[in-house]
Parts: sequence; C-alpha cells; structure tokens
Amino acid sequence: MPTFDNAVLAELAAVVGAGHLLTDADSLARYGGDWTRVYTPAPAAVALPGSIEQVQELVRLAARRGIAVVPSGGRTGLSGGAVARAGELVVALDRLDSIDDFNPVDRTVRCGAGVITQHLQEYAAQRQLFYPVDFASSGSSQLGGNIATNAGGIKVIRHGMTRDWVAGLKLVTGTGELLDLGRGLVKNNTGYDLRQLVIGSEGTLGIVVEATMRLRQAPPDSAVLVLGVPDMNAIMSVLQAFRHGMELQAFEFFSQLALDKVVEHQGLQPPFASTAPYYALLEFDCADEPAMDRAMELFEHCVERGWVLDGVISQSVAQARSLWRLREDISETIARWTPYKNDIATVVSRVPEFLAAVESVVNANYPDFEIVWFGHIGDGNVHLNILKPDGLALPEFQARCGEVSRWVFEIVQRHGGSISAEHGVGLLKKDYLLYSRTEAEIAIMRGIKQVFDPHGIMNPGKIFD
Repeated sequence: MPTFDNAVLAELAAVVGAGHLLTDADSLARYGGDWTRVYTPAPAAVALPGSIEQVQELVRLAARRGIAVVPSGGRTGLSGGAVARAGELVVALDRLDSIDDFNPVDRTVRCGAGVITQHLQEYAAQRQLFYPVDFASSGSSQLGGNIATNAGGIKVIRHGMTRDWVAGLKLVTGTGELLDLGRGLVKNNTGYDLRQLVIGSEGTLGIVVEATMRLRQAPPDSAVLVLGVPDMNAIMSVLQAFRHGMELQAFEFFSQLALDKVVEHQGLQPPFASTAPYYALLEFDCADEPAMDRAMELFEHCVERGWVLDGVISQSVAQARSLWRLREDISETIARWTPYKNDIATVVSRVPEFLAAVESVVNANYPDFEIVWFGHIGDGNVHLNILKPDGLALPEFQARCGEVSRWVFEIVQRHGGSISAEHGVGLLKKDYLLYSRTEAEIAIMRGIKQVFDPHGIMNPGKIFD
C-alpha cells in the first residue's frame, strides 16, 4: 500500500487535525473506491476537511508536494471517477454537510458539498418545497458528487439534470484558488458560464465545496402506473400517447428478467399475475379525480392498440412506493452478479432500434450471458447490465465484456449517442471517449483542464490521461 513520508503526513494533519487524517487500511479501502468494484483502492491517506479554507490548504500543499488529489463524495459512482488507486490523497467532503441561508423569495439554499441528496430533499419538504433530482442512491450520494457528475436519475423527463438546479457553486481549483461561480443569478450574460463548465467535470478541474441549489414548489400528489408491454416499439408508443395526453414526472422501463431478479431477491410482489417482455413505469400528478380519469383513458387507449398487455395503478402512497421499488431496487439486486454496466443513450425516437441492435450483438456473441435492461427511457437513457455467470472468473468476464463494449459503442456512435449518459467517464469509459467526442473536442477539454489545474493534480487519469 502506498504511503506518504512522515513530513507530509505531519503537514496534512496540521491542516485538518490528526483525528481527520486517516491512514488505516479500512479507511483507505472505504474512501478510496466507489461502486464499480473493478479497481483496488490504494490511496496513501484520506483527509476530511472541516471547512473550505482547509480544502484550499490541502490543495496548495498537494500542489507544492506534487501529490495527486482525488475528491470523494458519497462514493456511489459507477465509472471509477472517485477511485484512488496509485497513492493519491483522497479529500473526502463528508464534514462539509451544512444546509443554511435558505431564501424563500429566491427559493434557494446554500449547501456544503457533503450534504446527502436525501437530506436536501427532506429540508425542502419541511418548507413545502421540492428538490426534484432523485435516484436510487439519494440516501448516500452527496451533492458535490452529484454536481461533479451532473447526476440525472428518475425524473429527468420532467425536471432535468442536476445542472438545472445549481444556481451557483464554489470551486477550489488545482492551485487552491476559490472561485465563486453563478452566485444565484437567474440572468448573467457576462462571458463564459464557468459554473456550467464545472458541472459534470468529475473533479478534474477542482473540488466543488459549496453550492447554492434551487428549489421549486412542491408538486401535487402523484400516482404510479406499471404497464406490461410486448416490445420496445410499444413502449415508445405508450410514451408518446401519455406525453401527449398529460404531464409525466417519470417514465422508466425494465425487462422481465430485471423484474424476476427483484421479486426473487427483494421479497417483492409482481405488479400483476401475467408476465410481459418489458415493463413501463409512469409517474404523474394526480391532484384531482379528472387527472386519474385521464390516466385511465390513456391506459385503455393503449390496451386497445395492443401496446399494453396488463397494468396496475397505485391507490395509495404506500403502493406507489412499492411499485417504484420494482424499478429502483434493480441495481442493488443485481450487484451480487458483479454486472458489467453500460450507461448509454441516444435521442428518444431512436431507442427501439438502438436497443435491438445492442441486444442482437450481445446475444449473438455471448448467448451464455444474462442481460438485464432498465433505464430512463423517457429521456433516451438505457442501462445495459451483463451478469457474470457463476462459473466464470471475474478477470475473464471483464475481458470478454470489454469486447462487448467496443461493439456496443460502435452502435452508440452510429446513432449519434453517448457512451455515458449519466455515470460519467471516470476510469471505466475513458478508452472509449472517441465514440462520443471528437479529437478536437477532447483537445479543448485538455486545454481547459490545464487552465484550472496547471499542476495536473486534480483527479488525474479520469476522463482522459
């Protein structure tokens, strides 16, 4: 395991306090990785600063000493973006977890980078407001990480990505300088919007230490509808019908295999007695009886057209939550099979042919692999999960899936899509970046990084080398 010499450790401890500098094996493993489980964490130390000033001092020290820095949030990422595997200093933002300066007129609130996403959601609800960015890891992910990866989740179709809710942010650059970007202004056309540049930069330009987040009026009560559908084309017809007829909060999908795994391993009930190749999950506002009546009219319309085989609609908040678990528990459920994940996207209209092409390639070359499909199909984002067979060694499985990825990304490229719709590039996807970005674009990104991080210490090796 890499280590820092005593002089460096003493300097780090002088910044954050000896109790907040961790070098034990358990802490290094805990803070040095994320959910990918592909790489072995090997940082030299973990620092937990308690203030923005301490973050600045840590980065200045790292710049002087030539130490690579890996920012760490909730460590729920799926691209290796928060992995420290070569003796880096992990700067974990857990202690920067304050929520304050709530402004009811602007509907904004100031949050430290270590605020748990769910805590912001609860804070907003206590004030009859709403923070709409939501995903399965909201109970452990942190806002700094959400901003660094421009997290999306289950309600993008209605509310957009994280970047749509960041009114301002503070960034510590690779030189230790503190930038205050955006400052909560709705209109500010004074040159480049560096705030938006930082969002999604995966910690390669600096460390997000604070953000002013926008909130919105709390929506009315919602209902959840789960539909069994015969094929992907039918899912898209259902999406078109419902979006034309009412405002949707979410439109998700998952395969029968995904449902089987969740029902078996989470002790849940299937939504209805019959089965279907695919399922669509819709959430919509149901503030009054006419809204529910409209949903039922659209459901019946889809059944008549043969687009829907069966369906169920929630009759209570508890039932809505149970139906959501059929979708949200998939990632946790399939983790035991060490899935090889691809988070890919194209424009919504191309999803059926896109998905069919990917599935055909994988099935033709690896018929012994189980494929679990799910995703945010309402915004064109699908998740391909290939499950590791029990008898196949992990290194061989990963090598074979690496071949799959190239074929999949060639399809992505042909459809003008993204190799990473919401998980970021990190370590896992950087070798495939050219399938979604041109060489000219990558050269510009390298130049931007050089300006923000002239010493090359901020999360090196992520996105590109």
